Amino acid sequence: MQSQAGDDLIERIRMHPADDDVVGPAANDLLSELYKGYPVENLGRLLHSDDDLVVRTGTWVLSELGELAAPMMDEVPALLASPIRNVRYFAIEVVLLNADERHGPAIASVMRMSMDYDAAVRWKVLEFLSEASTDQLEAGASSLEAGPVKTLADWLVRQDDEEPDPGDVLARLQGPDPMARLFAAAAAARLSDEDRSLLEHALTAEDEEIRSFAQERLSEN
Repeated sequence: MQSQAGDDLIERIRMHPADDDVVGPAANDLLSELYKGYPVENLGRLLHSDDDLVVRTGTWVLSELGELAAPMMDEVPALLASPIRNVRYFAIEVVLLNADERHGPAIASVMRMSMDYDAAVRWKVLEFLSEASTDQLEAGASSLEAGPVKTLADWLVRQDDEEPDPGDVLARLQGPDPMARLFAAAAAARLSDEDRSLLEHALTAEDEEIRSFAQERLSEN
């Protein structure tokens, strides 16, 4: 009965009316079925759709599953490369909650998205860089080709592995490179338990996503 309910919900989402841009009720019901044991692999029927709304909905459901999404990690690289902003955004959450040392290329893809054209996606990348484990950061950095992103990823790892340099973080926050500012904001968040002042400096960054991220983090503490 559970499999039939899940299958029916997937079909409802796939066959949504053309003028329906919200499939929330069916998506929420499908999420409940997945938590009850409906196989997560069946989400592939949504993720491989030609309908942007269906793919977006499937990726949102996947991002809400936490570690239950792990069997679908092979699907994530394509989602990270999607032209649909919401898909890229939700896929980053899947990487954060499920990636380990085996998924270095996926983590590296998230790191490259630090220069995504969409500010909301960059905000999500900043959240990822702030919350990822050191092991995740190392796996991503080791999968990057030589270049500016790898240099910054290696630098961020060193803030965890070695004695952090608050002055260096501040200099990067105030510097001219937007990608360096984003990685520095992530470092500021990672160091905020010991030193909130770096996040306070991030409030004055010229990048809106950095300012809003810093404001949110400071309001949580």
